[in-house]
Amino acid sequence: MGAMGKSAQFLLHTWLPDAMEGPTPVSALIHAATMVTAGVFMVARLSPLFELAPYAKAFVMLIGATTALFAATVGLVQNDIKRVVAYSTCSQLGYMFVAMGAGAYSVGIFHLFTHAFFKALLFLGSGSVILAMHHEQDMRNMGGLWRKIPFTYATMVIGTLALTGFPLTAGYFSKDAIIEAAFAADSSNPFAFYGFLCTVVAAGLTSFYFVAPDFHDLPRQAA
Repeated sequence: MGAMGKSAQFLLHTWLPDAMEGPTPVSALIHAATMVTAGVFMVARLSPLFELAPYAKAFVMLIGATTALFAATVGLVQNDIKRVVAYSTCSQLGYMFVAMGAGAYSVGIFHLFTHAFFKALLFLGSGSVILAMHHEQDMRNMGGLWRKIPFTYATMVIGTLALTGFPLTAGYFSKDAIIEAAFAADSSNPFAFYGFLCTVVAAGLTSFYFVAPDFHDLPRQAA
């Protein structure tokens, strides 16, 4: 339960979107690479105990898969760009918990590292978008920004491709390994197929988060 709360898992996730009010560089460090991943790291460090408790591993798999899918769907309907990033982080932490529940602890830590890099890129890119919009965070007022901030657009595309698991990106290797681990989880884990299914669906949903509404839609800025 402590790891679930620390890593913003399902039912204990509500604090993370509300914590995004700080500056984006702070969020990039704390909410992408360090603080929220402490729960995942704790589960990995306690792996000898979890190996002796198959029901605990199954529960970790269940919570992680539910979080990955739930947060991905909630992120799709958010209008605040920082809250979109926050729910995306919740979803990716769910992936890490799925890896822990499947017994693939090294794979979960691998995704922890890759996620830290591409999510920090997305956080900083979001900050650049907010600055270009004169501190406007509502994505309904954005659109057509690729002409105004092309460098930010390029970095956001790279970060989004890694987030979706596009081939040859860092996110592709770590997310594919997690999905494979969930698919190959031993039969003693009753939620193995559920974890596989949720991670596959969540991976598809993440491709709709950032680039299209911010950069490619028609400009909707107030005159």
